[in-house]
Amino acid sequence: MRARRFRPCRSGRLVSALLLAALLAACATAPRDGPVAWSELRGWRAADVAGAWPALLYSCDKLEARSARWRDLCAEARALDPPAQAAARAFFERHFEPWLQRDGRDTEGLITGYYEPLLHGNFAPSERYRYPLYRPPDDLLIVELGDLYPDLRGRRLRGRLQGQRVVPYFSRAEIESERAPLAGHELLWVDDPIGLFFLQIQGSGRVVLPSGETVAVGYAEQNGHPYTPIGRTLVERAGIPFDAIDMPTIRQWLDANPERARSVMNSNASYVFFELRDSDLPGPIGSLGVPLLAERAIAVDPAYVPLGLPVWLDTTLPDGAPYRRLVFAQDTGGAIRGPVRADVFFGNGALAEYYAGRMKSPGRLYVLRPKSADSER
Repeated sequence: MRARRFRPCRSGRLVSALLLAALLAACATAPRDGPVAWSELRGWRAADVAGAWPALLYSCDKLEARSARWRDLCAEARALDPPAQAAARAFFERHFEPWLQRDGRDTEGLITGYYEPLLHGNFAPSERYRYPLYRPPDDLLIVELGDLYPDLRGRRLRGRLQGQRVVPYFSRAEIESERAPLAGHELLWVDDPIGLFFLQIQGSGRVVLPSGETVAVGYAEQNGHPYTPIGRTLVERAGIPFDAIDMPTIRQWLDANPERARSVMNSNASYVFFELRDSDLPGPIGSLGVPLLAERAIAVDPAYVPLGLPVWLDTTLPDGAPYRRLVFAQDTGGAIRGPVRADVFFGNGALAEYYAGRMKSPGRLYVLRPKSADSER
């Protein structure tokens, strides 16, 4: 177990022994970081742990080069493929420790969902296919902040040159204005501007061509503007109650208010650029660089949860049913910020869209960290 540095509570001037005792008691009751017992993971003994094995092997493809610990662990995982349930559970209990994620004193955070939407489009524009998906533009500058400041590893700054100055890149409103500053960088065109907006939020999807062929598109880059949930905009501008905000409600409002829809969508200045990806892969490529498997991958904030690690997720589905399963931190997202925040990838199809569009549940995350692997903590 790694050493922990003790940080005493700040008390100011101690005026009495009773005050000192109270302050020490407050320190003693503060939550401490450290592993928990496997018995604290509700549903762990009954879970389909073996079903997560393909996702584990995808993580191994990226993690096994990091250390001898990961190399040995992944070699054993490949030798077991496919494992029985008991062997799979024993493998994780032998090699990992569950650490409950905390945000200060809070152990519960927000769990949402995403999926692969299906759109209709073409590689050439027409009266029907008028709304472009753009590939990353040539003038997009990307600065890796971690190269300058190690504490900012994994963070990027995006912009463009204007004369001798670096300025913010074009916002969504500027990109979709009549000026069309990205003309010539179209990847393909689709027939639904609102569907295109949701495709950008999801980060990947599939497009059905007029021939019936389906092509897959995935996240390639982003314009650098912060992500703003338009649900928040609708609460402020349309008076929709916050508790009623979900993807179906947002979609219904945008369809019913075409004259105001563009302004609402433009309140999210973030804009995603796409690339074609291999349609034969089992899922889109996440930030870890591996395919995402339905209900086995989550998006996390890598500042708090290292990409690739297994995570025990304890939450509920939109209908209130318990949802406890072994997943892997293999993706990130503009709206996924904080130590107890996750976005579940539900796959594609009608059921995936249903769950992803309505998922907004409190939940806990237990990050499974390799034993005796301080570098991974």
